[in-house]
Amino acid sequence: MNLRDRQRAETRLAIQTHAIRLFGDVGYDATTVNDVATAAGVSAMTVYRHFPTKEDLVLYDEYDPLTASAVAAQPAGPLPARIGRALESTAALGSSQEKAFLLARLRLMISVPALRARHLDSQYATADAIVAALCGPSPESDEEFQVRATAMACLGAAHVALIRWAGTDGEADLPGLIRHALSNVFGHQLSEPD
Repeated sequence: MNLRDRQRAETRLAIQTHAIRLFGDVGYDATTVNDVATAAGVSAMTVYRHFPTKEDLVLYDEYDPLTASAVAAQPAGPLPARIGRALESTAALGSSQEKAFLLARLRLMISVPALRARHLDSQYATADAIVAALCGPSPESDEEFQVRATAMACLGAAHVALIRWAGTDGEADLPGLIRHALSNVFGHQLSEPD
C-alpha cells in the first residue's frame, strides 16, 4: 500500500469508527452524516466519498476479498468444507478492539431494519466473490449454480453464528460457533480432505 492508499484507509476507518460509536450512543436514525463528519473532523463530502450511503458506514468492510482468497487457498475437498474453513479462518479476531468494533457493527445490523435489509445485499456480494474465486471469470452454468448455492448456505449458517456470538457479547468462540452452525447444516460434508 502506498502512502496515499494508507491515508485513505486510515480516514475511512476513523470515519467508520466515529459513525459506529455515534450510532451506538445516539441511535442510528437520530445520527446524521453531518454528525459523523463533525465527530471525525472531516467534511460531509469526505464521508460520502468513502461511504456512498449511511448504511455503508456500518456495513462496509474488506472481508470479501479476504474470504475469496481464503476459499481459493483451501485444499480440495467437499465444497461446504472448503468454504466453511475459509469462513472460520476469516472470523478469527485479532485484537480486543477489532472484536469490539465487529460486535458494535453486528448489534446495529441486528437491530436496525434498514441495515438488516442491506446486509443481505452484502451476502450476495460475498457469494459473488466466492464464486469468482472458485469458478474463475466464465464458469459453467451448473458449476456456478452449485458454488453459489453452497456459498449462500454457508453464509446463512455463518450469519446465524454471528447473531449467537453477538448474543454472548462476543464471549463465545466465533470460529467455533461458525463450525457448529455449518456442521448442523452440512454434517459429514465438513470432514477434512483425504
